[in-house]
Amino acid sequence: MNKINSPRFVPLVVAIGIVFGILIGSFYANHYSGNRLNIINTSSNKINDLLHIIDAQYVDKVNISDLVEKAMPQILRELDPHSTYTTAKDVEASMEGLKGSFSGIGVQFTIYDDTVRVIRVLPGGPSEDVGLMAGDRIVAVDGKAYTGKVVTDTTTMKLLKGPAESSVRLGVVRPGTKKQLSFTIVRGDVPVKSIDAVYMLDKTTGYIRITNFSETTYSEFLAALARLNHDGFRSLVLDLRGNLGGYMAPSVQIANEFLPKGRLILYTEGHRSPRKEYMSDGRGTYQSLPLVVLIDEGTASSSEILAGAIQDNDRGTVVGRRSFGKGLVQEPIEFSDGSMLRLTIARYYTPSGRCLQKPYVPGDEDAYENDLFERAVHGEYFSRDSIRTGGKAYKTVGGRTVYGGGGIIPDIFIPRDTLGMTSYFKEAYLRGLLYLFACDFVDDHRSDLRKCVTVDDVVAYLDRRDVPQAFAAYGEGHGLKRRNLMLRTSHDLFVNYIYGYIIDQLLGEAASAEYINRTDLAVQQALNVIRERRTFPAQEKSVPKQQAQVVGAALRLMCPSPVIYSWISPFRPVCPSFPRSHSAVS
Repeated sequence: MNKINSPRFVPLVVAIGIVFGILIGSFYANHYSGNRLNIINTSSNKINDLLHIIDAQYVDKVNISDLVEKAMPQILRELDPHSTYTTAKDVEASMEGLKGSFSGIGVQFTIYDDTVRVIRVLPGGPSEDVGLMAGDRIVAVDGKAYTGKVVTDTTTMKLLKGPAESSVRLGVVRPGTKKQLSFTIVRGDVPVKSIDAVYMLDKTTGYIRITNFSETTYSEFLAALARLNHDGFRSLVLDLRGNLGGYMAPSVQIANEFLPKGRLILYTEGHRSPRKEYMSDGRGTYQSLPLVVLIDEGTASSSEILAGAIQDNDRGTVVGRRSFGKGLVQEPIEFSDGSMLRLTIARYYTPSGRCLQKPYVPGDEDAYENDLFERAVHGEYFSRDSIRTGGKAYKTVGGRTVYGGGGIIPDIFIPRDTLGMTSYFKEAYLRGLLYLFACDFVDDHRSDLRKCVTVDDVVAYLDRRDVPQAFAAYGEGHGLKRRNLMLRTSHDLFVNYIYGYIIDQLLGEAASAEYINRTDLAVQQALNVIRERRTFPAQEKSVPKQQAQVVGAALRLMCPSPVIYSWISPFRPVCPSFPRSHSAVS
C-alpha cells in the first residue's frame, strides 16, 4: 500500500495545497495590480497604528469611534466635492427622497411660534384616516407636551416618523375648538413624489415638473404622460429647474422616450471604470413630440444627463440658465455598521463627448460651494454674455456648437426677473414673513377658502381683499417698517409670492406651480418656442436681459447664502425658481 495515499496524509496535502494557492494568488495580485494591495495595506496599517497609539497613550480619554467618523469625511474631501460619507444614523433619512416613500403619519407641517402647525394632510395617508385637519396644532406627543424651544424640524421628524404599523398619540389644538383633541395614528407608507406638477399650459401643451430622480420617477413620468395624453397634449414642457438629480437610470429611461433608436444618451468612464454607453432602443413613444426642457443653476447631476441628451441629439430646445455642472458618478458602498460611502468612480459624458463637471480643486470646498454666488457677481444670471465656463467646444448631432466644463448652457437664455425688487420686499422674504402671513391668512379665512376648488377661485377670492395692504399691516405688527412707495413698486412680487404660498397650502404644489407659471418668463418663452415651431433647434437665441441694474438686490434676495449641503447633488442651491413653502413632510 502506498503510504502517500493513506487517509491520514489527506489533511496535510490539502493544507499544503491551500497555502500554495494563497501564495500564488498573492503573487499575481501584487504583480498585476502594481503592488496596490501592499500600498493599501501599508497605509491602512499606518492609520490603524495611529489610532492604537492615540487610544493607548493620549493624555485624555478619546472616543476612537467618533474620531474615525470625523476622519472619514476629511479623507474624502481630498478627492472631489461629491464623494461623501454618511453615518449609519443619517443613511435612512438621506435615502427617503430616492426610495419614493417613507413610513410616517402623512402630513405637511411647519413650525410657527414654537408650535407644530399642520399645513396639509396628505390624501390617503394615515392622518387623513383618523380625521387630522389642516390648521391643527400639535401640542403633545405620546402624552408629553411638545411646545416651546424644543420644537425643531429634526425633532418633529423623529417623533412623527417611525416603523410601519407603529403608533403615535398626538394632542391637537384645533382653531375654533376649546378642548384639546387626541388622535392615535398608526404609521404607514407615505409616498414621496418626484413629479409634483402635471397639467396643461394651454389647449395643446402639457407641463411636467420633476423635482428629483428616484426609484419611482420613471413610472410617475409614464403616468404623467398618460394623463396629459388623455387631455390631448401635442407638445411638452419638461421643467428640471431646481432638480438636484438622484438615480441615473430614470433620467436615461425618460430620455429614451424621446429619442429614435441607436442614439447615444450618455457614456461613463473612469480610471478603473471602463467606458459604458447607454443607447436609445427605439421603443420610446414620443420620438417626434415637440419638446422644451427648462433648466437653471439648480439643475444638477441626473437632470443634466437628461437635458444634455436632449440638447446634444438636437431633440428639443433647452431654455433657462446654465445648469449646476455636476458630471461625476457616485457608487454607494455600505459598511457593516450601516454607514455608507458614496465614492466617485467615473465621469459621465453627454452624447457630444463633453463632461459637464465644473472645475474644482480637491480639498477646496469653499471655492466650489461659492460658484453659484460668483456667477451672480459676474452677472451671469442676467446676461448670457457673462457666462464663464472655459470649456472646450463640441458639436451636436446637427452640428450646433455646445460647450463642456461647467454645466449645460441653454439654447435660449432667460435672465432672472427682478422687476419690482425692493429692499422692503427683500427683508419681508428673508425674514419669512411672507410665508408666515400666508399661514395666518389661511387660518383666519379657512372656512371661506375651503369653498375654493380651483386656482382661479383662490385668486378671485384674494383679489377682493387687497392682500399686499393686509401684509403691510401684518409686517408692521412683526417689526417690519411699512414702506408704501416700495409696497407699490413690489406689488406684483408680493401678490405672486403670497398667492403662491396660499394656493400651495390649499390645493397643493401642482396648483401653486400652475399659478406661478402664468407669469414665469421661462415658461412663457417655452410656449413661444412651441407656437413658433422651434423645438428642434437650429440656431442659438436669447431674450433681452431685464433689469440688470438691480443685480445686487436680486442676488441678496434670492441667494442669502450661496448653497446648502445635500448629498444627492450634493450641493443644493438656495436660489428658487418658485416660491416654495417653508415646510416639511412626515
